[in-house]
Formats: sequence, structure tokens, C-alpha cells
Amino acid sequence: MRDPYEVLGVQKSASAAEIKKAYRQLAKKFHPDRNKDDAKAKERFAEINSAYEIVGDATKKAQFDKGEIGPDGKPRFTGFEGFNAGAGPGGFTRNWRTSGGAPGGEQHYEFHFGNEAAGGRGGFDPSDLFADLFGAGGGRRRAGPQPTRGDDVVATATVPLETVGHGGAARVILPSGRTLEVKIPAGIEDGQQIRLRGQGQPGSMGGEPGDAIVTVKVAPHPHFKLDGRDLRLDLPVTVYEAALGGRIATPTLDGKVELTIPPHSNSGRVLRLRGKGLPASEGKIAGDLYVSLKIMLPETESGDLDARMREWRDAHPYDPRAKMS
Repeated sequence: MRDPYEVLGVQKSASAAEIKKAYRQLAKKFHPDRNKDDAKAKERFAEINSAYEIVGDATKKAQFDKGEIGPDGKPRFTGFEGFNAGAGPGGFTRNWRTSGGAPGGEQHYEFHFGNEAAGGRGGFDPSDLFADLFGAGGGRRRAGPQPTRGDDVVATATVPLETVGHGGAARVILPSGRTLEVKIPAGIEDGQQIRLRGQGQPGSMGGEPGDAIVTVKVAPHPHFKLDGRDLRLDLPVTVYEAALGGRIATPTLDGKVELTIPPHSNSGRVLRLRGKGLPASEGKIAGDLYVSLKIMLPETESGDLDARMREWRDAHPYDPRAKMS
């Protein structure tokens, strides 16, 4: 395994906050949810987590910096110097195998067991020493399979605009085929995600399950158009309402309200109803409703209207396109 500082891209002298920041940035970049078809990203994500387990923990970091543990978190064994190296009963001596008997040649160790001259070992069994170092079987101890967290799963919940406006619930089908009911908070925006803890894939070896991440999509509405947290509405008005002005019942997510139409309003004029968009949510203020006037003639022909329009044309001609050169 690589040096954990190198994996996280930080110096050995980095503070705990700097290490944590580097870990979060890398974990976000290489998270399997963002790299579903990249096997190397998944391996990199696992490497990043392993590195942070070492240098993100104050105790393990100190042990690693002192050389007591390796980048895999396991103890390092450099020889037998850690034991009592003095001669005498119950210990061992280190001798030098050279022709002159001086240090500098090949080293070997000789064990001197207590009261060996008297024909006994003083109760010391060397197999106990090796069992402590390398396990009862004589080999290095290896950690068993570790619990692994289950993978996250993704799903989409398509909800009506009215549900977004007032809050409610939606049913989603997970990739496993399981159906869940998701609570939709009022004021949630199109594309926002809801995390359902523990509803993802099960973990292995007793690890915790992953999460279900549900993306909220707002279904198209026959009258309102969603624009961020604002709503837009085309409101049909009569010729005389546009010319004379008045108060018109206008639909909103909370029911109809009266909208004042100024006299001599042209088609396309935009009026605003404050706070009549998506409701306030998660610290965000309520959106507004923008109403665009759309002048409509009667759907049935009217000879009287035609006659009046001809009189108006002859008596009061004007050119609304005069400024369009």
C-alpha cells in the first residue's frame, strides 16, 4: 500500500483540518456514485478511505509517524531488538559471526534459556515467543474479513407541482424492485435529492447497508411553468379587460386570488404576485408568480365586434409597429 500522505496529497506536517479537507475533496471526486462505470475510481476511493483511516485518526497517525505501524495499519516488525537482548537466564544474546570475533560480519542470535546448565529451561518455551509474534501457526497474523458498507442505490420520483407546493409523498421503485414511499417536503426544487438512510444495498460481513438517493423531478403542469423557485403563467384576458383594466381571478398553487390589471395593458405585459411561487424551504425564501397577459378575441364570430373595430380603425388609426424600423 502507498504512503497515506501521498494518497491524500498532503504533507506529513499537515494539520488535522487540512487532512480532513483533502480527504473530503478526493472522496467526493472518486465516489462510486459519480463514477459508476469506472472500476479504477472505485479502487481509488477504497485507497483514499484506507489512507484516511490511518492519518485521520490521531492515535494511528502518531503510530505511523513513529514507524510502529505500516500504511495498512498493521504493526511493523524490524527484528528482535525489542526484547531483552542481554545474556543470562531467560534472555538471548546477539553474537557476531566473524573470523576475528568483532562486529561487522553476519549476525546470528543465540537463545539462553533459564537454568539451562541444570538441565532445564526454567519454564520458558520459545514457541510462545513465536506464537506471540507470528500467531500459533507460525505465520504472520492476518486480519479477517472486515465489515463492508453496502453500495448506495439511486432512483427518481416524479411528482406533481401541487405536491411540491404543499408537500406530500411519492412512491419510488428501487433497482432491487422494492417500492418505497418517500416524503416530499414542501418547496423542494426540481432536481434536488433526498437521501434515505439504510435503504440501499446490504453490507457484507455485518457492515451497514448503503443509502437510497432519490432525485425529485417535477412533472409538467398544464398552466404553470417552473422557473427555479418562481412560477410563470400565461393569463388570457379580454380586449375590454386589457383596455379598461379591472380585477381578475387568477389561479395560484394556493387557489385563486384577484389580480389587478392596469388600464391599457398590452398583450405580453408581465405582472408579479410576490410569494406565490414555491413556498419557503430550507432557508430559501418563497418564489414569486409572474403573470403574462394574453389578449384573446371571442372564439365565435361577432358582426357587431367587426363593425365596431372598423369604426375604431377609421376614427382612431394608430401604428403599434412604428418603432420597428
